[in-house]
Amino acid sequence: MSRFTLIKAVLGPIMRLMFRPRVEGVEHIPAEGPVILAGNHLTFIDSMILPLVCDRQVLFIGKDEYVTGKGVKGRLMAWFFTGVGMIPVDRDGGKGGVAALMTGRRILEEGNVFGIYPEGTRSPDGRLYRGRTGIARLTLMTGAPVVPFAMIGTDKIQPSGSGMPRPSRVTVRFGEAMEFSRYEGMDRDRYVLRAVTDSVMTEVMRLSGQEYVDIYATKAKAA
Repeated sequence: MSRFTLIKAVLGPIMRLMFRPRVEGVEHIPAEGPVILAGNHLTFIDSMILPLVCDRQVLFIGKDEYVTGKGVKGRLMAWFFTGVGMIPVDRDGGKGGVAALMTGRRILEEGNVFGIYPEGTRSPDGRLYRGRTGIARLTLMTGAPVVPFAMIGTDKIQPSGSGMPRPSRVTVRFGEAMEFSRYEGMDRDRYVLRAVTDSVMTEVMRLSGQEYVDIYATKAKAA
């Protein structure tokens, strides 16, 4: 039994009891082959719920600090996140974005499911912010379809800055797969990258019902 299967078998029932997740549209995720899951990011717990509601293992990039913590808590976090599919990458510095992009490309070229939050960080206020174009580059470089998804209610479970999550109902809603083969070979055209990214974010907004803000979330946090 893989560690992912074990974690899902043990924590799945607990998560269902605490959060009573309503999962809609999961049939839109292809049963095999590379696919990108792209969605909104409300709180830390999103990355715990998403892998546990999908039949296929979702691989995603996370901060390396999630697996370098000390003590029992640090070791448990590292065991959980690497077990459910997180690949730690140092995203700080000039090469962090390139490393993340290349890691995502490798995951997809191996035929796996890659999860990504195009906003690049958690929303500071529950609204949906402008997507970064890494999502577009990945789908154009690999040909992998994009399945948009929305996390709804996770910010009520674990509001920003709070500690332990509180029991509350959440919804995870998946949309129809999007493909961008018409832009093949144009992964360096910034206008195409922006158009593809915006079309994905439009679908995420439709699924989530969030208000959209056309600036990057990092800029909003710095203001």
